Amino acid sequence: MPITGQLRHLEADYDVAIVGAGPAGMAAALGARARGAERILLVDRDAEPGGILLQCIHSGFGLHAFDEEITGPEYAQRYLEQVLEHDIDVLTDAYVMDVGPGGRMKLMSPTVGVTGLDARSVVLAMGARERTRGAIRIPGDRPSGVMTAGLAQRMVNLDGYLPGRRAAILGSGDIGLIMARRLRLEGVEVVGVFELLPHPSGLMRNVVQCLDDLDIPLHLSTTVVGIHGRDRLERVTVAPVDDGREPILERSWDVDVDTLLLSIGLIPDAELARELGALFDPVTGGPVVSGTMETTIPGVFAAGNVVHVNDLADWVSREARVAGEWAAALATGARRPDEDVRLVPGDNVAYVVPHTISRDGTHTVSFRVKRPIHGPTMLRIGEVHRRKVRAVVPAEMVTLQLAPRMLEGWSGAVLRIDAVPAEAVVR
Repeated sequence: MPITGQLRHLEADYDVAIVGAGPAGMAAALGARARGAERILLVDRDAEPGGILLQCIHSGFGLHAFDEEITGPEYAQRYLEQVLEHDIDVLTDAYVMDVGPGGRMKLMSPTVGVTGLDARSVVLAMGARERTRGAIRIPGDRPSGVMTAGLAQRMVNLDGYLPGRRAAILGSGDIGLIMARRLRLEGVEVVGVFELLPHPSGLMRNVVQCLDDLDIPLHLSTTVVGIHGRDRLERVTVAPVDDGREPILERSWDVDVDTLLLSIGLIPDAELARELGALFDPVTGGPVVSGTMETTIPGVFAAGNVVHVNDLADWVSREARVAGEWAAALATGARRPDEDVRLVPGDNVAYVVPHTISRDGTHTVSFRVKRPIHGPTMLRIGEVHRRKVRAVVPAEMVTLQLAPRMLEGWSGAVLRIDAVPAEAVVR
């Protein structure tokens, strides 16, 4: 059910306006409708809604949202059908130039030109963008054949082009792992995946299904230290790294390839929130949010990868639905909950989302660990809750449900979250 940017009429004001029509944006729109918002606008800069889902033709989506395993485009299609069934306005091929105080938005599109509108609440759902070669400053030449894994995925899955014939992949993020498999299945020789860290950055299921099952080597504690080629990439120099992640150049070696894919992490695409002056989390790179997913700018909400990078689109949709529901509630006059509990990362925890919560609601708390624990692990939320799990790794996000009963009798204002080996916990 493809949809273009043609709207019969663009309203002058909306209850909720959502920037981004990927898994987060569509889920937020449905959440806003369920909470009673009448006029909802979904804006996306691409020609069709769906965001990154449209190029993710592999399976693995929908296990939590739909209780079955489907592909990315199928996941987007199901949400889009619901969006259209609920008469939510969708404006594609449009760019949000600015979000001002009070929800004043400026849009630019071939169909509506440059125009402004007012929204009582705004949800930012722009997702994340890939880090590029410039972000990690790999020395060497600047030939063609060096690109991000996401760009290669779009080339192969949507445009039908192969980026090369012999490829190396720097970084073991999920997109890089999936593209290693995709290229191998299309006949490209994948010489290996090189990961700076001593552990994979992607989900273990992707390591198994994309690398192990196809005998693609994974080189841990190894990175690319040189790029060589005049017009086209000819070879890369790789080297192991020491405990301080510094390359050991005397042990480096050359690998002949014509393509290098970069899978070196995602960055929340949160420039609109930054321009608004929202407070940012230095670890996630996204805005600080409350338990309702509201940023520090009143009336502006954020959800999904624009806040922190999630493992699954299902988690993105779940989080964004909360943002949409509360954006609608605020637009229709509901009172904000009193959020007097601040969540902070403790031992072996990199970050926690949301950053504040109220005592009278059930919240889904998400966080990542800094170091892997390959054995029984104790997750501690202050002194109010403990949960024992089999193991934790940085590549897999941990989620916990924090219910009001867990805070009964606790009067503190700061709740610290730790992830430590179970045997280290003193009973």
